[in-house]
Amino acid sequence: MFAPVYLDHNATTPLDPRVLEGMLPYLREQYGNASSRHEYGRAARRAIDEARQRVAYAVGAHPTEVVFTSGGSEANNLFVKGAAACLKPGVVAISAIEHPCVREPAKALRRAGWTLREIAVDENCRVASANFQAVLEEKPALVSVMLANNETGVVQDIAALAAQVKPIRAWFHTDAVQAFGRRPVDFRALSGAGVHALTLSAHKLGGPKGAGALVVDKRVELQPLIAGGGHERGLRSGTENVAAIVGFGLAAELAVARLDQNGRGLAGLRAELEAGLVAQGATIFGAGAERLPNTSYFACPGIDGETLVGKLDRAGFAVAAGAACSSANPEPSHVLLAMGIPSSLARGAVRVSLGPDSTAAQVGDFLAALTTTILQLRGLTALTS
Repeated sequence: MFAPVYLDHNATTPLDPRVLEGMLPYLREQYGNASSRHEYGRAARRAIDEARQRVAYAVGAHPTEVVFTSGGSEANNLFVKGAAACLKPGVVAISAIEHPCVREPAKALRRAGWTLREIAVDENCRVASANFQAVLEEKPALVSVMLANNETGVVQDIAALAAQVKPIRAWFHTDAVQAFGRRPVDFRALSGAGVHALTLSAHKLGGPKGAGALVVDKRVELQPLIAGGGHERGLRSGTENVAAIVGFGLAAELAVARLDQNGRGLAGLRAELEAGLVAQGATIFGAGAERLPNTSYFACPGIDGETLVGKLDRAGFAVAAGAACSSANPEPSHVLLAMGIPSSLARGAVRVSLGPDSTAAQVGDFLAALTTTILQLRGLTALTS
């Protein structure tokens, strides 16, 4: 019997069995509150401290710079809203391809008197240099540009961008959720270039959902989103989710250990995948830029992406029509529109994101199913036209 094939790792990843094993004690016998003064509480606090060290080491940060949150969305909101609350209203600049959890809080700042500027990207999803310089001339106080795009997988040269921002003394943030675990992320090196904060999430690298972090330079002043008991240096109150944080630490450590091996293997699989896609007449979005090795975002002319994803799902292949968080939105991807892709082609977008357990056989089976499905859909279109 054919086993379903999961090819949507940019949406979420399966929980690594080793991570689950490490979490289980904190869901069973080690159930203490990390703020309690007895041994149960001290054990929980030690576990959180160890996880913080693991996450910090994985991205070249100091443990005191790691603020645990419920995930990437909260961490991005904490930076955008939290930093803005400590500054006079000015200009906030974000790239036109940011995830909604950066776009929406940035838009919300307008109600507090901020001016929002979106930084344009080129046809390959890279920040457009001339437009970036034009935005910097307005001297923004906050800048956020993601390290790797969740849809196209395109990687930005964050160090170079931050170096250009540095002279105007703006706080610079990068959403590294998709990049972490798929390419090296070095906060110390980025900090030297002018990056002040970056966002991470556990469930993108074999960890549990419900755990993320904002890695932030201690010179940055933030107002917390959640007030209460003063947890996480007063930046994120609330009893810590010990099991999820422990899982995050383990997942970060494991992901960094297998980074090179996974990267080489996934890049090879993607090359096989995209050779087959091109043979189908597909357009590969962002193919002219550096991308995450696991991500391929494509469209076949005349084929609706949502329809194709549904047909492939019934054939046993889990892929995505863009970002999982925007799956209920019928509009074309804002990322593709920002790249200048026509709406007619953008509506056909499908994302395949490979994982460490993906195989050449699965890629071959997917391409065979895709060929059959496209022929069926084009046949139906011909009959009804």
